Amino acid sequence: MTIPTFSDFESTAPLSKPPSSTDIFFDKTFRGLTHAFTLGTILLLGYIVLTIGGKALPAFSDYGFGFLASTTWDVNAGQFGILPEIWGTLYSSILALIIGGFFGITIAIFLTQDFLPYKVEMVLKTIIELLAAIPSVVYGLWGIFCLIPLIRPLADFLHESLGFIPFFSTSLSGPGLFPAALVLAIMILPTVAAVSQDALRAIPHKTKEAAFGMGATRWEAILRVMLPTASTGIFGALVLGFGRALGETMALAMLVGNANQISLSLFSPANTLAALLALNFPEAGKLETPVLMYAACILLLITLVVNIAGSLIMASTSSGVKR
Repeated sequence: MTIPTFSDFESTAPLSKPPSSTDIFFDKTFRGLTHAFTLGTILLLGYIVLTIGGKALPAFSDYGFGFLASTTWDVNAGQFGILPEIWGTLYSSILALIIGGFFGITIAIFLTQDFLPYKVEMVLKTIIELLAAIPSVVYGLWGIFCLIPLIRPLADFLHESLGFIPFFSTSLSGPGLFPAALVLAIMILPTVAAVSQDALRAIPHKTKEAAFGMGATRWEAILRVMLPTASTGIFGALVLGFGRALGETMALAMLVGNANQISLSLFSPANTLAALLALNFPEAGKLETPVLMYAACILLLITLVVNIAGSLIMASTSSGVKR
């Protein structure tokens, strides 16, 4: 019996070969298309900013930065200010981020850390992803006819018992910040949960095994090892969810109350920049259109600042982890 040698298994075909002319053509085409789409995206963003900014210039020259500090919106008197809308946008988005972020990260933990059988995990994951497919107006209708009547007894109880606290100083008579924030939290939940799952699944399984080997319990391994390791990805999920909350329009236009006021109360009606634009543009005249464009520029600026700040924080966190 002869023992096979390496030469018996050696292939006559070369392991590598220079790229053919077809390979070079497709590679150059792909690179060119990538660069073209990247440049096109930058040009499109610049075009949008210049278009909106150009139409907002008359309002900026007439009202200046006082437009950001005024609380009056009176078309007949020609007085405009969006401070209540800025407040409502940030307040509702932060509330939604706190609620949706907590439940989104919790869901991501339970779907990635072997708490559930695989089939149940896939069913729950599919259901959560389907939440992103529900139209915004459906969320608004559900909030009006189901959510507000459901939470009104609790809101009345908190107002009667803890009315001296600014957050509960008013009753929930109808649409308000709290139902709007709850619906907004449900809307950003799929984004936060999906990205957080990807961040947790990207951690090598040996990391958790090493924590167990050091004597950590299951929850100690999750809270002290897995979550800190995936913190950059989870923070990115929160930034994406916050950006989605800032720009949400129809659901908030139906639920937030559209009141031009500033209040800490969770149950008082308010307004947001996106809702202001959606409700006023269809009937806007020559005087109101530049003002609404000015408000659109402010909303765009807030969104860009949030995303840039989030990217910088994630970059600094990632560099710190690498060190």
